Amino acid sequence: MTDEETPFDPDQSVGFVETQFATLFEPPNELVLESGAKLGPVTVAYETYGELSPEKDNAIFICHALTGDAHVAGWHDSKDRKPGWWEDFVGPGKGLDTNRYFVICANVLAGCKGTTGPMSIDPATGKPYAMAFPFITVGDMVAVHAELVRYLGVERLLAVVGGSLGGMQVLDWVARYPEQMRAAVCLASAAKLSAQGIAFNVVGRRAILSDPKFKNGEYYGEPEGPRYGLALARMVAHITYLSEVSFEDKFGRKLQQGDRFQYDLEKETEFQVGSYLHYQGKRFVERFDANSYLCLTHAMDYFDLAESYGSLEEALGRTDARFLLSSYTSDWLFPSSQSQELVSALLNRQRNVTYVELESSKGHDAFLLEIDPLQKMITPFLEQTRAAD
Repeated sequence: MTDEETPFDPDQSVGFVETQFATLFEPPNELVLESGAKLGPVTVAYETYGELSPEKDNAIFICHALTGDAHVAGWHDSKDRKPGWWEDFVGPGKGLDTNRYFVICANVLAGCKGTTGPMSIDPATGKPYAMAFPFITVGDMVAVHAELVRYLGVERLLAVVGGSLGGMQVLDWVARYPEQMRAAVCLASAAKLSAQGIAFNVVGRRAILSDPKFKNGEYYGEPEGPRYGLALARMVAHITYLSEVSFEDKFGRKLQQGDRFQYDLEKETEFQVGSYLHYQGKRFVERFDANSYLCLTHAMDYFDLAESYGSLEEALGRTDARFLLSSYTSDWLFPSSQSQELVSALLNRQRNVTYVELESSKGHDAFLLEIDPLQKMITPFLEQTRAAD
């Protein structure tokens, strides 16, 4: 999503919304993690939009990407710099039409926007978990989301929707709780992260761990945390979210100031692209936690749907849900070949699947930036799904 300020206009959105909190997995019924560790109670931050139908058949759950949160649409107050991260797609008359659907979005487990994570207080010590927070997988995130859906009184979702890490959650949800949704929408994602994707995560984590102010994760309460390491991690990751064409179109080799080189070895913002990446890193530090970043990127690295269930066919064949998969021609973090692999597995199991490869120069971020193609694709898919029964 772009970082420019968006004028406040509640008439064009769901308007003012409030983040809500649920407490789940209270002892002695703690969440048993895939690692074997137990965690509880778990606080979940979530937001809802629209109204649940009397039949409770119109609920859609959105799984957010790596650095997203529960605030997918609307405004918390009139002073907000910008609305929710998918504001153009979620709201009255939009792709996920809140006049028709009850939309739910929750911050993931190990996040830093209200759901239990490294910043949370460990009941055993009275201090933030920090690096003592247990190892979290994509499956653990989904287990919490599924329990939240039950907490909200929804037995079966109309659809689970997500892109990138959110798409991984969608795929795991299908295999883990095959009866809990009627449709699965997976955007710009895959059954596992490529070696190249893992490599970028490794570099990002190393930047955080190498920051002298990381202090083995015990930086809460300190005047300053590992801001330089976290900013560098964001800069590295942001490169993967765009494409070569988008970089060239936006920046090329344009200089930030003047038209002459400054011949300064310490000047990293001489080119506009360098200045842009530094800006992205600076903004990210203001809203995200380094320990959460470590947890969530590890979860992405560990995710392997075929390995977890024996094969893609076995994982995806566990449900009768309808599938909509989409990829983007310029996305090199999650290339179309990985979506096509999912499609082949679904067809081998004779499942109902629609696949669209969208033409775009925006790279991986296209599913957040180019809304019209999404709307044209998802709107009829959801209508057909709801009418199928």
